[in-house]
Amino acid sequence: MNYRSVGDLSALISKNAGKLPQGIDLIVGIPRSGMLVASLISLKLNLPLTDLYAFLRNDDLKHGSTRTYKHDALEKPQNAQQILLVDDSIATGNSMREAVTKVKEVYPGAVVTMVAFAQQHNTSEVDVHLDTVEQPRVFEWNIMHHHYITRACLDIDGVLCVDPTLDENDDGPLYQQFLASARPLYLPSVQVAHLVTSRLEKYRPETEAWLKKHGVSYGKLHMLDLPSAEERRRLNMHHTFKARIYKEQLQAILFIESEEHQAREIMRLSNKPVYCTATNEMYVPGFSVSALKYVTLRKGQSLKRKIREQVRRLFARLPA
Repeated sequence: MNYRSVGDLSALISKNAGKLPQGIDLIVGIPRSGMLVASLISLKLNLPLTDLYAFLRNDDLKHGSTRTYKHDALEKPQNAQQILLVDDSIATGNSMREAVTKVKEVYPGAVVTMVAFAQQHNTSEVDVHLDTVEQPRVFEWNIMHHHYITRACLDIDGVLCVDPTLDENDDGPLYQQFLASARPLYLPSVQVAHLVTSRLEKYRPETEAWLKKHGVSYGKLHMLDLPSAEERRRLNMHHTFKARIYKEQLQAILFIESEEHQAREIMRLSNKPVYCTATNEMYVPGFSVSALKYVTLRKGQSLKRKIREQVRRLFARLPA
């Protein structure tokens, strides 16, 4: 599996700004993911921005009071001479083709198509691509809604909802109140294979009620079967419990954890990838920070490419 973060995307756009053709008057993003890429390009190059559907309606262009654009006189998007039509990635190419068709029905000007991430076999389907990222791939901005979630293990606190405060984590009335009213964070839009939490088994009814209230669909809920939070702290088995469950689920290809140390330990103990919401990093077996200095690179091979190759080989060995 290949992974890219928002930070990777921003750096990629800065590095490849010179690849964009001259004469672009307007950036048009394809909702939703394309708007992320389009917004970054618009901000970095100081060009006006709109979304596909506002462009098709020819809505007035707007900008903030603290910034003026290169093409500040452009009030209507369809008055642009040349637009950059942007999406985050291309797979089948259907989204971009449909967008181009809609644009050309109402717009006689020049259309340049661009994606941040293409694959080797489909780079010719757009005018500009910034990088090639092969399948399987996942991005920071779609990881909680990707079909890989159907084969993943997810933590609850810090992922699906906020963590309890020290006061709320009293293993008593305040904690029960927290369980009932915890603020949601990153709720997946597809069914999760396994929820794996260090919450205690005695709080299963409250946890299941919260999950139902917020529409979280899941296969199985794994909780720590210990008598008290004090015993859990004494044993310090948060990461060992999560890693054991993850390792036992042979079909599970990803764990999503909120705390960096636990994420690294779950990765180490399970020997499988772990994504950390706190750092927006994918931790992969064999590539801990302490081990990076021992990685041997072929001539001309970047460290990132070496890691990506290792991730791809790892996922190729997992059950289908």
